[in-house]
Amino acid sequence: MSALALWLGYLALGGIAGTLAGLFGIGGGLIIVPALVFAFDLQQVVPEVSMHLAVGTSLATIVVTGASSAWGHFRRGSVCREWFLALLPGLMLGAIAGVFVAGNLSGGRLGTLFGVFVLLVALRMLLGLRPRPGGLAPGRGIMMLAGGVIGGVSALFGIGGGTLSVPWLSRCGATMTQAVGTSSACGLPIALFGALTFIIVGWQAPGLPPGALGYVMGPAFLGIVLASVPCARIGVWLAHRLPGRLLRLAFAALLMVVGFKFLL
Repeated sequence: MSALALWLGYLALGGIAGTLAGLFGIGGGLIIVPALVFAFDLQQVVPEVSMHLAVGTSLATIVVTGASSAWGHFRRGSVCREWFLALLPGLMLGAIAGVFVAGNLSGGRLGTLFGVFVLLVALRMLLGLRPRPGGLAPGRGIMMLAGGVIGGVSALFGIGGGTLSVPWLSRCGATMTQAVGTSSACGLPIALFGALTFIIVGWQAPGLPPGALGYVMGPAFLGIVLASVPCARIGVWLAHRLPGRLLRLAFAALLMVVGFKFLL
Protein backbone atom coordinates (compact mmCIF):
# COMPACT_ATOMS: atom_id res chain seq x y z
CA MET A 1 0.00 0.00 0.00
CA SER A 2 1.47 3.38 -1.02
CA ALA A 3 2.15 6.19 1.44
CA LEU A 4 -0.43 8.39 -0.33
CA ALA A 5 -3.11 5.72 0.02
CA LEU A 6 -2.30 5.35 3.71
CA TRP A 7 -2.58 9.10 4.34
CA LEU A 8 -5.87 9.32 2.45
CA GLY A 9 -7.14 6.35 4.43
CA TYR A 10 -6.22 7.92 7.75
CA LEU A 11 -7.83 11.23 6.75
CA ALA A 12 -11.00 9.37 5.74
CA LEU A 13 -10.98 7.51 9.05
CA GLY A 14 -10.62 10.78 10.94
CA GLY A 15 -13.49 12.29 8.99
CA ILE A 16 -15.78 9.33 9.69
CA ALA A 17 -14.82 9.16 13.37
CA GLY A 18 -15.32 12.90 13.85
CA THR A 19 -18.68 12.88 12.09
CA LEU A 20 -19.95 9.93 14.11
CA ALA A 21 -18.68 11.47 17.35
CA GLY A 22 -20.59 14.67 16.64
CA LEU A 23 -23.62 12.75 15.39
CA PHE A 24 -24.01 10.39 18.35
CA GLY A 25 -22.34 12.39 21.11
CA ILE A 26 -19.75 9.73 21.90
CA GLY A 27 -15.98 9.70 21.85
CA GLY A 28 -14.47 8.56 18.59
CA GLY A 29 -12.51 5.73 20.24
CA LEU A 30 -15.28 3.20 19.67
CA ILE A 31 -14.90 3.86 15.94
CA ILE A 32 -11.19 4.64 15.72
CA VAL A 33 -9.94 1.49 17.45
CA PRO A 34 -11.69 -1.10 15.23
CA ALA A 35 -11.02 0.96 12.08
CA LEU A 36 -7.32 1.19 12.92
CA VAL A 37 -7.14 -2.55 13.55
CA PHE A 38 -8.61 -3.06 10.07
CA ALA A 39 -6.17 -0.54 8.56
CA PHE A 40 -3.19 -2.15 10.30
CA ASP A 41 -4.27 -5.56 9.01
CA LEU A 42 -4.17 -4.15 5.48
CA GLN A 43 -0.63 -2.92 6.19
CA GLN A 44 0.23 -6.42 7.42
CA VAL A 45 1.11 -5.22 10.91
CA VAL A 46 1.70 -8.28 13.08
CA PRO A 47 -1.34 -9.23 15.21
CA GLU A 48 0.76 -9.17 18.39
CA VAL A 49 0.99 -5.36 18.28
CA SER A 50 -1.95 -4.36 16.05
CA MET A 51 -4.55 -4.04 18.82
CA HIS A 52 -2.20 -2.28 21.24
CA LEU A 53 -1.15 0.13 18.49
CA ALA A 54 -4.79 0.93 17.71
CA VAL A 55 -5.69 1.61 21.36
CA GLY A 56 -2.61 3.76 21.98
CA THR A 57 -3.15 5.78 18.80
CA SER A 58 -6.81 6.30 19.66
CA LEU A 59 -5.88 7.74 23.07
CA ALA A 60 -3.33 10.06 21.45
CA THR A 61 -5.97 11.47 19.10
CA ILE A 62 -8.36 12.06 22.00
CA VAL A 63 -5.77 14.33 23.65
CA VAL A 64 -6.17 16.74 20.73
CA THR A 65 -9.78 16.24 19.71
CA GLY A 66 -11.04 16.21 23.30
CA ALA A 67 -9.24 19.42 24.22
CA SER A 68 -11.53 21.52 22.04
CA SER A 69 -14.65 19.98 23.55
CA ALA A 70 -13.35 20.30 27.12
CA TRP A 71 -12.40 23.96 26.60
CA GLY A 72 -15.83 24.72 25.16
CA HIS A 73 -17.58 23.17 28.17
CA PHE A 74 -15.23 24.96 30.56
CA ARG A 75 -15.99 28.34 29.01
CA ARG A 76 -19.71 27.66 29.39
CA GLY A 77 -19.32 26.78 33.06
CA SER A 78 -20.45 23.17 32.70
CA VAL A 79 -17.26 21.66 34.18
CA CYS A 80 -17.58 21.09 37.94
CA ARG A 81 -14.04 21.75 39.20
CA GLU A 82 -14.66 20.13 42.59
CA TRP A 83 -15.70 16.80 41.07
CA PHE A 84 -13.01 16.95 38.41
CA LEU A 85 -10.23 17.55 40.96
CA ALA A 86 -11.60 14.77 43.18
CA LEU A 87 -11.54 12.33 40.26
CA LEU A 88 -8.21 13.51 38.81
CA PRO A 89 -5.71 11.43 40.88
CA GLY A 90 -7.68 8.27 40.18
CA LEU A 91 -8.04 9.10 36.49
CA MET A 92 -4.27 9.49 36.07
CA LEU A 93 -3.28 6.42 38.09
CA GLY A 94 -6.06 4.34 36.54
CA ALA A 95 -5.02 5.30 33.01
CA ILE A 96 -1.43 4.25 33.69
CA ALA A 97 -2.57 0.99 35.28
CA GLY A 98 -4.94 0.28 32.40
CA VAL A 99 -2.08 0.54 29.91
CA PHE A 100 0.06 -1.87 31.90
CA VAL A 101 -2.85 -4.31 32.01
CA ALA A 102 -3.19 -3.99 28.23
CA GLY A 103 0.56 -4.44 27.81
CA ASN A 104 0.38 -7.79 29.62
CA LEU A 105 -2.48 -9.07 27.46
CA SER A 106 -2.03 -10.68 24.08
CA GLY A 107 -3.46 -8.87 21.09
CA GLY A 108 -6.19 -11.50 20.76
CA ARG A 109 -7.23 -11.31 24.41
CA LEU A 110 -7.31 -7.51 24.34
CA GLY A 111 -9.41 -7.63 21.18
CA THR A 112 -11.87 -10.04 22.82
CA LEU A 113 -12.28 -7.77 25.84
CA PHE A 114 -12.81 -4.81 23.52
CA GLY A 115 -15.50 -6.75 21.66
CA VAL A 116 -17.35 -7.52 24.89
CA PHE A 117 -17.16 -3.86 25.94
CA VAL A 118 -18.49 -2.66 22.57
CA LEU A 119 -21.39 -5.14 22.76
CA LEU A 120 -22.33 -3.85 26.22
CA VAL A 121 -22.34 -0.26 24.92
CA ALA A 122 -24.47 -1.35 21.94
CA LEU A 123 -26.93 -3.13 24.23
CA ARG A 124 -27.30 -0.02 26.36
CA MET A 125 -28.03 2.04 23.25
CA LEU A 126 -30.55 -0.49 21.92
CA LEU A 127 -32.43 -0.49 25.22
CA GLY A 128 -32.28 3.30 25.40
CA LEU A 129 -30.83 3.21 28.92
CA ARG A 130 -29.95 6.61 30.33
CA PRO A 131 -28.01 7.55 33.46
CA ARG A 132 -30.26 7.77 36.50
CA PRO A 133 -30.06 11.06 38.34
CA GLY A 134 -29.15 10.72 41.98
CA GLY A 135 -27.98 12.58 45.02
CA LEU A 136 -24.92 10.65 46.16
CA ALA A 137 -22.30 12.68 48.00
CA PRO A 138 -19.22 10.43 47.92
CA GLY A 139 -16.07 11.46 49.75
CA ARG A 140 -12.74 12.09 48.06
CA GLY A 141 -11.64 8.50 48.62
CA ILE A 142 -14.64 7.08 46.78
CA MET A 143 -14.27 9.66 44.01
CA MET A 144 -10.60 8.74 43.60
CA LEU A 145 -11.53 5.05 43.43
CA ALA A 146 -14.22 5.79 40.85
CA GLY A 147 -11.67 7.81 38.87
CA GLY A 148 -9.30 4.85 38.95
CA VAL A 149 -11.94 2.52 37.51
CA ILE A 150 -12.98 5.05 34.85
CA GLY A 151 -9.37 5.79 33.89
CA GLY A 152 -8.33 2.15 33.85
CA VAL A 153 -11.17 0.86 31.69
CA SER A 154 -10.96 3.85 29.35
CA ALA A 155 -7.20 3.51 28.79
CA LEU A 156 -7.56 -0.25 28.33
CA PHE A 157 -9.99 0.24 25.43
CA GLY A 158 -8.74 3.55 23.99
CA ILE A 159 -11.80 5.67 24.77
CA GLY A 160 -12.28 9.03 26.44
CA GLY A 161 -14.22 7.77 29.45
CA GLY A 162 -17.63 9.37 28.89
CA THR A 163 -19.31 5.97 28.72
CA LEU A 164 -18.48 5.50 32.41
CA SER A 165 -18.00 8.99 33.83
CA VAL A 166 -21.33 10.45 32.67
CA PRO A 167 -23.45 7.81 34.51
CA TRP A 168 -21.26 8.12 37.62
CA LEU A 169 -21.48 11.92 37.74
CA SER A 170 -25.24 11.73 37.18
CA ARG A 171 -25.53 9.43 40.19
CA CYS A 172 -23.53 12.00 42.17
CA GLY A 173 -26.20 14.61 41.49
CA ALA A 174 -24.82 16.37 38.41
CA THR A 175 -27.21 17.66 35.79
CA MET A 176 -26.72 16.12 32.35
CA THR A 177 -24.99 19.32 31.21
CA GLN A 178 -22.59 19.19 34.16
CA ALA A 179 -22.01 15.44 33.70
CA VAL A 180 -21.15 15.78 30.01
CA GLY A 181 -19.01 18.87 30.57
CA THR A 182 -17.06 17.40 33.49
CA SER A 183 -16.71 14.11 31.62
CA SER A 184 -15.13 15.92 28.67
CA ALA A 185 -12.54 17.39 31.04
CA CYS A 186 -11.91 13.96 32.58
CA GLY A 187 -11.11 12.55 29.15
CA LEU A 188 -7.99 14.69 28.80
CA PRO A 189 -5.87 13.26 31.67
CA ILE A 190 -7.03 9.74 30.74
CA ALA A 191 -5.95 10.20 27.13
CA LEU A 192 -2.73 12.08 27.94
CA PHE A 193 -1.38 9.72 30.61
CA GLY A 194 -2.68 6.68 28.72
CA ALA A 195 -1.03 7.69 25.43
CA LEU A 196 2.29 8.57 27.10
CA THR A 197 2.32 5.25 28.93
CA PHE A 198 1.53 3.38 25.72
CA ILE A 199 4.53 5.08 24.11
CA ILE A 200 6.78 4.02 27.00
CA VAL A 201 5.41 0.48 27.30
CA GLY A 202 5.63 -0.09 23.55
CA TRP A 203 9.04 1.52 23.07
CA GLN A 204 11.08 -0.71 20.75
CA ALA A 205 8.50 -3.49 20.97
CA PRO A 206 9.16 -6.16 18.33
CA GLY A 207 7.01 -5.99 15.21
CA LEU A 208 6.23 -2.27 15.26
CA PRO A 209 5.74 -0.78 11.77
CA PRO A 210 7.63 2.28 10.44
CA GLY A 211 6.22 5.53 11.85
CA ALA A 212 5.28 4.03 15.22
CA LEU A 213 6.38 5.75 18.41
CA GLY A 214 5.90 2.98 20.91
CA TYR A 215 2.27 1.93 20.65
CA VAL A 216 1.24 5.20 18.93
CA MET A 217 1.22 5.30 15.12
CA GLY A 218 2.41 8.77 14.07
CA PRO A 219 0.89 9.01 10.56
CA ALA A 220 -2.46 7.66 11.76
CA PHE A 221 -2.49 10.15 14.64
CA LEU A 222 -1.87 13.13 12.34
CA GLY A 223 -4.37 12.06 9.70
CA ILE A 224 -7.16 11.41 12.20
CA VAL A 225 -6.60 14.65 14.12
CA LEU A 226 -6.54 16.79 10.96
CA ALA A 227 -9.86 15.44 9.70
CA SER A 228 -11.86 14.60 12.82
CA VAL A 229 -12.09 18.08 14.36
CA PRO A 230 -13.79 19.83 11.40
CA CYS A 231 -15.93 16.78 10.60
CA ALA A 232 -17.30 16.69 14.16
CA ARG A 233 -19.17 19.89 13.30
CA ILE A 234 -20.78 18.10 10.36
CA GLY A 235 -21.93 15.38 12.73
CA VAL A 236 -23.48 17.92 15.10
CA TRP A 237 -25.26 19.55 12.14
CA LEU A 238 -26.65 16.18 11.02
CA ALA A 239 -27.71 15.26 14.56
CA HIS A 240 -30.14 18.19 14.61
CA ARG A 241 -31.72 17.15 11.29
CA LEU A 242 -32.05 13.36 11.44
CA PRO A 243 -34.39 11.23 13.61
CA GLY A 244 -32.65 10.59 16.93
CA ARG A 245 -34.12 7.14 17.61
CA LEU A 246 -33.24 5.88 14.14
CA LEU A 247 -29.68 7.15 14.51
CA ARG A 248 -29.28 5.48 17.90
CA LEU A 249 -30.53 2.13 16.63
CA ALA A 250 -28.37 2.31 13.50
CA PHE A 251 -25.25 3.07 15.49
CA ALA A 252 -26.06 0.35 18.03
CA ALA A 253 -26.39 -2.13 15.16
CA LEU A 254 -22.99 -1.03 13.82
CA LEU A 255 -21.42 -1.54 17.25
CA MET A 256 -23.00 -5.00 17.47
CA VAL A 257 -21.33 -5.97 14.19
CA VAL A 258 -17.99 -4.58 15.40
CA GLY A 259 -18.28 -6.33 18.75
CA PHE A 260 -19.10 -9.74 17.26
CA LYS A 261 -16.27 -9.36 14.76
CA PHE A 262 -13.77 -8.94 17.58
CA LEU A 263 -15.23 -11.88 19.46
CA LEU A 264 -15.28 -14.20 16.46
